[in-house]
Order: sequence, then structure tokens, then C-alpha cells
Amino acid sequence: MSARTDATGRNARLALVCAGVFAVMVGAAFAAVPFYRAFCQATGFNGTVRRATADVASRAVSSRTVVVRFDTNVNGIGWRFEPVQALQTVHLGENKLAFFKATNISNRTLTGRAVYNVMPEAAGPYFSKLECFCFKNQTLAPGQSAEFPVVYTVDHRYGEDLDTRSQGEITLSYTFFPAVVGPGADKQAAAAPQAASPLGGRSRAGL
Repeated sequence: MSARTDATGRNARLALVCAGVFAVMVGAAFAAVPFYRAFCQATGFNGTVRRATADVASRAVSSRTVVVRFDTNVNGIGWRFEPVQALQTVHLGENKLAFFKATNISNRTLTGRAVYNVMPEAAGPYFSKLECFCFKNQTLAPGQSAEFPVVYTVDHRYGEDLDTRSQGEITLSYTFFPAVVGPGADKQAAAAPQAASPLGGRSRAGL
């Protein structure tokens, strides 16, 4: 076998190795999004709200309170979106119910997905949702309104952490975006927390 043939073979193997490394890197980049979101949900990193577990939801209620304010936004979807209540005073460890109202002000049926965070960012590890309309897509017909509930709790440790114990207010913020439908829907769902039996999506009486 000639030196030229050996060189061609080595180049072909090198090309295959490079192609394989590239494919792995691309796959890792796509996988990083849901992994990053899962990490944020588990740790509260970057102000991301945690999904509550049974032990968090069942702890005794503290006499200490914090004020939770609600902020709402829309981005790229023809909805009007607002909190039913501007704020709530919550005992640490208490399960609290809040409602948000959305109205489709466009002339076509639209499906949205809400993302959320809290401020200050240090509150993220202590603010947990038991149930939330943000766990799944929500669809409204033209002119339709609906009230969406969220059940949340603020952990006792919020009042003990040096970074949060002097913070008497938390802002819970939601933004509705157009939901991904079709081939990309699975990726969007993978990047968001899933509820076993989520509340929300149904219009309440009188709407």
C-alpha cells in the first residue's frame, strides 16, 4: 500500500471523527436547554420558581409573613393578561391561592404558554408552586376570558437566610408567549415543569 493511500485513509478517519464530535456537540446543545431549566426549577437559580414537593407543602405555618406582589406581561400573543389581586400577605409555610385573568383580544384562537420567575432572585429557592396554569398550554377563543389559578408557598427558610430574611416583599412575574405547536411542542414541554394534575384553563362562572 502506498504512502498516498495511507494518507487518504487517515484523512477519511479524521473526517469521520470530526463529524462524530460535531454531532455530539450539536446534540448536547439541544439537550442543554431542558437540563438547564430542570436545574433552575430544582435549585431556584436565577430567580426561577421551584415545583413544590409534598414535604414542603405539609410543613407547619409560621407566624412570620411576606407580601407577594403579582406582575403580568405578554410577548407576541394577542392577549390581555392581569392579576385578579395585586398582592397577597402570606405566612411562611402557608399554601396560598391566587388567580390571574387572560382575555384573547384577537380575532383568532390562540394558544399560549406562561413562563415565570420571582424577584429578588434570592427568593427563588424558597418560592414553590404546588399547582399552576403555567404547567401546560392554555387556549382561548376570540374574545374569550378565563381565570387561571396558582397555588404556591414560601418556605420557612426564607425568613432565616441572610440574603432574604430582611426582604419583606416578593414579586411573582408571569409572561405569556405563543405556545409552540407541532414538531417543536415536545421540546417546549420538556423545557417547562409538568404537573401531574394541573389546575387552570377553564373559564370560571360569569366569564
